Amino acid sequence: MGVDGTAGNVLSIQEVGEAIVHLTVATETRPNPGQFYLLRAWQEAPLLGRPISVFDYSEGKVEFVFKIVGKGTEILAKLKVNDKLQLQGPFGNGFPEVEGKILLIGGGLGNAPLHATAKVLKAKGQEVDLRLGFAEKIYLEKEFNQAATNTQFVVGGLVTNGLNIRDYDAVLTCGPHPMMEAVVKMAHQAGIPSYVSIEKRMACGIGACLVCTCKTKSGNKKTCKDGPVFEGEEIFYEDEDKIS
Repeated sequence: MGVDGTAGNVLSIQEVGEAIVHLTVATETRPNPGQFYLLRAWQEAPLLGRPISVFDYSEGKVEFVFKIVGKGTEILAKLKVNDKLQLQGPFGNGFPEVEGKILLIGGGLGNAPLHATAKVLKAKGQEVDLRLGFAEKIYLEKEFNQAATNTQFVVGGLVTNGLNIRDYDAVLTCGPHPMMEAVVKMAHQAGIPSYVSIEKRMACGIGACLVCTCKTKSGNKKTCKDGPVFEGEEIFYEDEDKIS
């Protein structure tokens, strides 16, 4: 884990949707699906790197997808090929190894970390269904289609509509809080395990600053160190009485 950071240079960068950027960086670090890096391409303010989840990786490079939402991501989005930036990471625990037929269900920027996860599971010979929600435009459609056994896109609607979760042995989800809550509820009722990747402000990546503390069934946890992936019912435990 590169806590002190390593230098990388931009291999490619393009806007693939409205304020959505696909960035590929040359680096010898190697993440696991569901992990994230802190990216920084400036000397002064903002003080901290920006936490960006891994979209894909292969020998000598890591790919990221992020949304331009503030000064840090604006600077990252203006990088050009061969520009240098600092990467800290990879951080977090990523998605666990799961067996059988797997559903990955995402929404918004939560779609990005599911791409690498789907590719790894598919490469192991597992049947992987990828179900992704987009507000308006589908981005990186070809890449998502190739990552899974079956890929379904939902534009402008609820990605959980018409979903038969009982067809699966496990479900992995990342996206808006209400969507993940609904998925965990469905998985609980079906008696299958669920895992969620949650988003919090993460400053240090190693659990020292406590900015990313989240409440779980077993007490407060640090999202950057104990997560960002948790068992679904660890995060949405308050719903147990309603979904039992």
